[in-house]
Amino acid sequence: MVALLARLPFRRDDGEAARPAPSALLAVVAAAAVTVVGLLGLGLALVVVQTLDPAGGMSTGASAVLAARLWLLAQGGELTLGSGPLVLAPLLLTLLLARGLSWAGRVAVRALGEDTGVPRVVRAAAGVVALHVGLTQLVALLAGGDGVGVGWLRTVLGPLVLALLAVGWGAGRESELLDAGADRLPGMLRPALRGVLAGLFTALALSSCVVAIALASDTSGYAAVSGSLGGAAAGAVGLTGLGALLLPNASLAALGLAAGPGFHVGAGTLVSVQGVTLGPVPALPLLAALPDTQAVPLVAFVSQVVPVLAGLVAGTTVGRRLRDTDGGSVSAGLAGVLTGCLLGVVVGLLCWVGGGRLGDGALAVVGAPAVATGIAVAAQSGIAAAVAAAVTRWRALG
Repeated sequence: MVALLARLPFRRDDGEAARPAPSALLAVVAAAAVTVVGLLGLGLALVVVQTLDPAGGMSTGASAVLAARLWLLAQGGELTLGSGPLVLAPLLLTLLLARGLSWAGRVAVRALGEDTGVPRVVRAAAGVVALHVGLTQLVALLAGGDGVGVGWLRTVLGPLVLALLAVGWGAGRESELLDAGADRLPGMLRPALRGVLAGLFTALALSSCVVAIALASDTSGYAAVSGSLGGAAAGAVGLTGLGALLLPNASLAALGLAAGPGFHVGAGTLVSVQGVTLGPVPALPLLAALPDTQAVPLVAFVSQVVPVLAGLVAGTTVGRRLRDTDGGSVSAGLAGVLTGCLLGVVVGLLCWVGGGRLGDGALAVVGAPAVATGIAVAAQSGIAAAVAAAVTRWRALG
């Protein structure tokens, strides 16, 4: 709608066409729409869930406050509870928010018309970023109260970093500045980046399959956790929705398991291929995927092929993307090693974002260790990518 309005001229009373809507106004509308629509969607979903509670559930105001808190957590914000800080981003909501911010960046650039020089694109994107961060701070004021505080440092830096990345991506794609910058990259770096994307999508898809298999193998445990709510439909639906928002986090934890270091669900629960330590965990149906005994499950051993398969896909992509002037199999193998190392860095960053803490007690550590997982993925995927890239390049050259 905003993009359509950007192309329609306004008309004065005398029938003459006036100037189109100012680009700054359209950028403001697009940036504000992301926050408004996101909060309304979350709030409406929570209100609908509360209607299932025979006791009445939370009020509309309490649902709005909870929506605000989820909005902050999705952007890397921090809430301070009586038990300690709460830092855990529901990554599915984060991805949806990033998609909206990218759209806002594209709208802001599209509203500029034909003049899409670097200075004007940067100013348009910066305006969207600044407005989003400002609106998020207003939301943070709503999220406090009732014994819940806000960690302002993370609540400022998290939305700022997310907006810079998402809005910058959207604005760069719309203005074609990203494509122009990619054309200037060294010969092997652009195929390596494409290989990283292919390997990352492969690793996440396979890790999601591991989570699905683990859940399917313990449907009785899932039903038991849901049934422990005493038949409250609102609680069951709400926890299921929260589990859906945390599915990408679970996939990253499974990737940590596949790479070797494993993952934590609190200080007392560690799942890895070297062993399983079980402790008390929250009553979240998604956690039914955890093993029921100290024995390492078969799916954990099978999942160890995930980093290798991701490396093979990444290396094959690199080998096919190399140009005729980029050398032979040896150069392709080196590019594959670079791709695997970059993939490890990206996975480590994602594990850091997808992990967190639920207070200062037994759940102070949640998720896969970022540094160890990144190094493990880089080592395993790098070797596999080097072999795949070299073989693919050798076959391409005949």
